[in-house]
Amino acid sequence: MSKRGDRLTNKSARGSRRKATERASSSSKRTKGSKKSAAGTGGGSRFWRWTKRLVVWGGAVALLGAVFLAFAVGFAARSIPSFYQLKSTQNAQTILVRARDGSEIVEIGPSFGEWLTYQGIPDNMKNAMIAVEDKRYFSHYGVDPVRTAGAVVEGVTGSRSRVGGTSTITQQLARNVFLNSNRTFDRKAREAVLAMALEWKFSKEQILELYLNKVYFGGGAYGIDSASRKFFSHPAKELSVAEASIIAGLVKAPSRYSPTADVQAAVDRAQVVLRLMREQGYITAEQASVDVDTVELKQQSGQNSVRYFTDWALPQLDILLPETFAPIEVWTTLDVGMQRAATASIDANTPSGSQGALVSLDRDGAILALVGGTDYVETNFNRATSALRQPGSSWKLFVYLAALEAGYTPEDRVVDTPVTIDGWSPRNANGRNVGETSLRTSFAYSINTVAAQLGNEVGFGTVASMARRFGVSSPISTYPSMVLGSSEVRLIEMTRAFAAISARGNSVEPYGITKVTTAGGDLLYERKKPRDVALVPDYVVAGMTDLLQTAVQTGTGRSAQIGRPVAGKTGTTSSNKDGWFVGFSSGITTGVWMGRDDAKAVPGLQGGRAPAQAFAAYMRYAVKDRAVEEFDTELDLPEWRLEPDDEYLFGDPDDYYFIDEQGNLVEPGRRDPSDTPFDVEGEGTPQNRDSRLPSVEPPPAVSEDFLERATGGALPPDPNSGAAPGILQPSQQRQPSTGRPPGGSTAPGL
Repeated sequence: MSKRGDRLTNKSARGSRRKATERASSSSKRTKGSKKSAAGTGGGSRFWRWTKRLVVWGGAVALLGAVFLAFAVGFAARSIPSFYQLKSTQNAQTILVRARDGSEIVEIGPSFGEWLTYQGIPDNMKNAMIAVEDKRYFSHYGVDPVRTAGAVVEGVTGSRSRVGGTSTITQQLARNVFLNSNRTFDRKAREAVLAMALEWKFSKEQILELYLNKVYFGGGAYGIDSASRKFFSHPAKELSVAEASIIAGLVKAPSRYSPTADVQAAVDRAQVVLRLMREQGYITAEQASVDVDTVELKQQSGQNSVRYFTDWALPQLDILLPETFAPIEVWTTLDVGMQRAATASIDANTPSGSQGALVSLDRDGAILALVGGTDYVETNFNRATSALRQPGSSWKLFVYLAALEAGYTPEDRVVDTPVTIDGWSPRNANGRNVGETSLRTSFAYSINTVAAQLGNEVGFGTVASMARRFGVSSPISTYPSMVLGSSEVRLIEMTRAFAAISARGNSVEPYGITKVTTAGGDLLYERKKPRDVALVPDYVVAGMTDLLQTAVQTGTGRSAQIGRPVAGKTGTTSSNKDGWFVGFSSGITTGVWMGRDDAKAVPGLQGGRAPAQAFAAYMRYAVKDRAVEEFDTELDLPEWRLEPDDEYLFGDPDDYYFIDEQGNLVEPGRRDPSDTPFDVEGEGTPQNRDSRLPSVEPPPAVSEDFLERATGGALPPDPNSGAAPGILQPSQQRQPSTGRPPGGSTAPGL
């Protein structure tokens, strides 16, 4: 029993020890696990600590920003005029345009129709405007966060370079009433604050009423009632769905979508508005299918070509004047009588189905008349200042200017012969070549092969540079065909270039505004005369005038004759797509272009026909009160062109130092007038020199020390002449054949 008890006791002890070991091991594992867990918990706590900090600081910054925004909006709301004050405020500017004699040409300014209350505005008009401009209008607080976020994404991704397309109706109202149209972040921020201030101060209905009665629809029309009367001849209360869609589509770009300027563009835009109205549930599919083409537009009357001039001149006020909404008077260079004559000449001579344009400049660049098309009401596109067309042979002005500057004269002989330049083979209009002729004749009859040869000789880049020098800013090709006018230019650019020839080679800058005053007479701007800049020498101008005059007297421009001296050049492009004539007389330079806007051929259109005839019809009136002026075509060439001999290039021998053949320096005036500085073969000492005069030796050309170093030794005196030591006599000079001085020593530096 005792032994069994001992064994049981031993087993019990071993079991206890094993359990204790297991417990210790388990405890150790738990301890390690706890340490690992503690380590993991520490890393996580740091992450969450930083997250909390970012959230707290971000929230604090956002809160401060919100507080600042609230103060800004509140302050702006307090400064905004009342609803009734805004109703009576007209922020558009009235501009009175005067001619050069002070008479009124046209008054351009706002046209406000009847003010319509929110209830009086047709639902079609309100729905159309909201659908196309701000579909979440009734759910935002002045700024649409969805559109703003989209604009930010576009800005970050680089898909749009400017901030735009995010403005709500309220923002547009804020911009139209209080701000300008600059698309900058600063202006957009102020616009957003003012929009929220408007939403704070006014109801949605009041804001929409203000907007629809103040927004600009083009053509001087402000508000939907003025637009309705201008485009459809009836009040806005009678607007149909189709008419409302046309007006709503104008807000994005009044000029581009104006039904009086481009009916198709207006119709296409209106279709977009109708589709958006249907998608947003304002109209049914049947209403959206309204044929906008059937809408009857008001027949415009009373417009004339003066608007082409004002459309070009008045935008320059943005540069000339500080921003102002005060009424102003603009004094221009336009001559009313010449403008009427220009319009009549274009109407009478432009081929059927074509367009015509005319620009007329005074000798200082003042625009006397400007016609941009045959009918401003039909199309206000200005072909005189905006259209880029190939000038044809009128471009040869620059080719021949470069040739004259390079040394040619009108009398020089050239050869009209087939030519190929870099694979290009120009042909003459009649398909023939006349052989040898003069430069004058080749220009007068616009011989293409001669122009090509001249351009190739002086360099096509030189011709392009000449065009740039004379004011052509349009892109210029330097391919060989450019000499025949393949580079497109504007009519006003070509007229400017010819005007510089009329101005004796001085640069001419076209301008249309002389001064601007307030309605009370206070001077806001006055043009200052620019300094004269000579573009080419006088003899080049005289030669070019000679060529241009011959082109009208006996060449392709004979139809431009008006009974007094005229100089000019015709231009006709391939397939008769463009016809040009540009010329001048009595200080007035006029350019005429004719052609189709789609650049299709016009049968019979040549620069020497309709354009030259229109030029003559206008110029007869334009110069009738001016004195007849003869052209200065006398080629007063510089002396270096007339006497290209060596002596003239170096000047009068009695006026400069020279070295005689003995190497001696001869002073000015010391030489015998009958003598020459060099011996003539077969001649000795001149016989007409008085032998009784004492012999005076000229000073040495170089010092004695230099000659000694150069020859390697001291120079012996000449026993015969008694010359001073160091003066080499002919027999002592080194021979050209050896290149070495006497004694065989090399002469460094000689």
